[in-house]
Amino acid sequence: MTRRLLVLRVASALLVLPWVTLGGAPGAAMARTPTQARAGAPAPARAGTPARPCPTPSPPVPRPTRPAPPPLDPANAAVGGPALATAGLVTPSGVAEPPRVTATSWLVADLTSGAVLGGCGPHEYGVPASVQKLLLVAAVLPHLDPHQVVEVTESDLDFEPGSSAVGLVRGGRYSVETLWLGLILNSGNDAANVLARLGGGAAGQAGGVAAMNAEAARLGAHQTHAATPSGLDGPGQYTSAYDLALIARACFGHPDFRRYAGTKIAQVPAQAANNTKGYPIWNDNQLLHRYPGALGGKTGYTDLARHSFVGAAERNGRTLLVTLLGAESQPQRGWEQGAALLDWGFGLPADATVGQLVAAGQDSRGQISSPAAGATRVPPDRGSRTDWLLGTAAPVILVGTLLVLLVRQRRRAARRHDGGDPGSR
Repeated sequence: MTRRLLVLRVASALLVLPWVTLGGAPGAAMARTPTQARAGAPAPARAGTPARPCPTPSPPVPRPTRPAPPPLDPANAAVGGPALATAGLVTPSGVAEPPRVTATSWLVADLTSGAVLGGCGPHEYGVPASVQKLLLVAAVLPHLDPHQVVEVTESDLDFEPGSSAVGLVRGGRYSVETLWLGLILNSGNDAANVLARLGGGAAGQAGGVAAMNAEAARLGAHQTHAATPSGLDGPGQYTSAYDLALIARACFGHPDFRRYAGTKIAQVPAQAANNTKGYPIWNDNQLLHRYPGALGGKTGYTDLARHSFVGAAERNGRTLLVTLLGAESQPQRGWEQGAALLDWGFGLPADATVGQLVAAGQDSRGQISSPAAGATRVPPDRGSRTDWLLGTAAPVILVGTLLVLLVRQRRRAARRHDGGDPGSR
């Protein structure tokens, strides 16, 4: 074989190598994203167990039409582990089937270790309703003095008529602790507005919402965006069951929140300026009242979001967290569906896991934990990424160098034939 032919064959092989390594040319999808799966795109062949549908009641519960969610970034869909990048059910191998629930997405995790025990479409977009108030807690609670007394303004009472409120009055003076209790026990949208205004500093309530979105980014909740401090529906407001777990875990890390969430009854003080008597408020999270070992959590509902729920409980030395979105109240209420999923989680082996809740501040999209052996997985769509370029840069440079050498070799041969000096160029 001549030297020229050898160089050409090596160059050709190097040009083909990147596509063999990556499984195709740039832009070729390796697997469907959850968004593609919903759109009905054909799934290319891949190794592993096919995604399983989430267990739902039969017949299916009719639902109102919701706006189309934003596109799901494949990198975000795999945060916490590749096994979580599925619109279907993901559970450890060989465990009992989870209960049938009406929630469109859910997740069960170990609150202490962050291990994800299972889920249904954990990264699928959903509308949060009042569980979004937990993001307000995570963003603002560490920065406010619970003993500070705040006066309620007219703008604080600007929220959707008929929605949940704790009953704050204009000109009333309440401690920050009372506001937190009103937010968590009664899902007070009036309390949410006051706390967001305080947490927003000079920017007021808008600054509080901005702080919520900054906190979501810090926690690695990349699929969460707040438009309102209360969780009342707003344009572009969304979250996921996985993100809710990250946010709830941050909340339960604060002793004050644990105390508020575990409070069953509290007292709102009388307001002399408005001649308003004091009154009691009860925690509307029935998990706290009816589930042994419950630590509390948060409920939510709007016509658009349907029922959402976050709850945590302790049993036999383990603390589990459940999050769910898009549930209906029949045949089970949201908290009852959460309780059934907690029961399922407590019945799993202690080492059962399919993923991980990432740590706050971690570059979660660049450091993804490995899935448990045998877990259902749908890998992220590599076709939408640009890392193929990094993998091909070195071979392309090498090919170019070889071609330059080939041209120079031919020139030198021609100069030898003409009597020239090969070393002069």
